[in-house]
Amino acid sequence: MKPTKVAAVVAGSVMALGAAAPAMAAEPMATPSSLNGGLGALTSQGLKTDALSSTTDGSVVKTVQDTANQLNKAGESAPLLGGLPLGG
Repeated sequence: MKPTKVAAVVAGSVMALGAAAPAMAAEPMATPSSLNGGLGALTSQGLKTDALSSTTDGSVVKTVQDTANQLNKAGESAPLLGGLPLGG
């Protein structure tokens, strides 16, 4: 058999199996699949997090803020413009 004929036979067989399979209804999901529904389900149970707080040690926002402050302090002693010192 030619490869195209084999592909057609395989595709037809898969299609026939799909049509012959019984339809199964899925049970409703416990958590909604939409973004708003998922967020509502999480917050309705009293989820509290300080992961994005700028006052909690170890949070992402505080780490970025501290790093930016350190870079700004380091830049004050040797200001650069395109890698070249200014007024040097």
